[in-house]
Amino acid sequence: MLWLLLATKAAAGAGQWVKGVSRFRWIQGLIFFALFFIVTALASLPLDAIGHAASRHYGISVQGWGSWFGDQGKSLALAVVFGSLILLLFNWIVRVSPRFYWVWGWLITMPLACAAVIISPLVIDPLFNKFEPLTKTHAELVDKLEQVVARTGTNIPPDRMFLMKASEKSNGLNAYVTGMGGTKRFVMWDTATDRMPDDEIMFVFGHESGHYVLNHIPKMLTIMAVALFFVFWGCARFGEWMVRRFGARWQIESVSSRAGFLTLIFALSIVGFFLTPASNTMSRHYEHEADVYGQEAIHGLVADPQKTAISGFNHLGEAWLDDPDPNPIVEFWDYNHPSVKNRANFAAHYDPWANGGRGKFFAQ
Repeated sequence: MLWLLLATKAAAGAGQWVKGVSRFRWIQGLIFFALFFIVTALASLPLDAIGHAASRHYGISVQGWGSWFGDQGKSLALAVVFGSLILLLFNWIVRVSPRFYWVWGWLITMPLACAAVIISPLVIDPLFNKFEPLTKTHAELVDKLEQVVARTGTNIPPDRMFLMKASEKSNGLNAYVTGMGGTKRFVMWDTATDRMPDDEIMFVFGHESGHYVLNHIPKMLTIMAVALFFVFWGCARFGEWMVRRFGARWQIESVSSRAGFLTLIFALSIVGFFLTPASNTMSRHYEHEADVYGQEAIHGLVADPQKTAISGFNHLGEAWLDDPDPNPIVEFWDYNHPSVKNRANFAAHYDPWANGGRGKFFAQ
């Protein structure tokens, strides 16, 4: 879609059109980037709809089309409001610092990413799903989870444990941790609490706690910061080369113009595609660490940590209709978690205490 916008000169035409809408550059920019988000959202809508139809057909999704289109509209509204402002800022940086814009963009990206992690649980997530305190309907489960909290030393008190009403939209099972600092919280889907026994939920909670205890979020942000330094530099050179090579054909004079700025986004999309395996490899590594941590965290709290973990993985795989034996290349490129098969196989053989040993993260 990005290539079409550039190659058909639609981007250049939109850039010229917005100049006649207002004499203020910032208003012109906001309109241009709002149009960009609207066009790209409409372009992706057919494939997204096909995906939702398939999900409904196989019983993974139970979300009606009205609700689904409503979520699509909310996502687009957020992109238009916040995304347009962010792109306007970055476009301004490219214009005022034509040599080192990629450095300034890199410096701003990480604070924005951290801010997104902090505010998402409070501002974004409630727009799409309903949340309530886990203690409201699952007080006994919270008591058991507090045993895991005591074992792991995580600062997740009951008032930061939430139940998400996922069953209104999905038959899948899930739980996650989100936020940082004062917004840090644990979220359990109600589909999981309804269909998974407490010992498996304790394992899932231990897994998610591992992400915090093992500092996965700051580690990933740090790695991302280092990687983005080189990615931004490379994409700046790539985008500038595209303007030199195709600029006359696309009616684009420089990357600092609004249409030219899309060449930088185009470069990022291409580079991001080829970096997908690296990103997913890192994610799978951290997810595996969290699996180990979760299995160790429930040792002594449940009757059989191995069987609990295996059953939990199988429940997740069955709920999402995961491929029980995925192609290794597909898993390498596209999976940000290890496959259910690999996770369950590891859990079945991980028992460091069998011969009086100790775990990787817990002595007992």
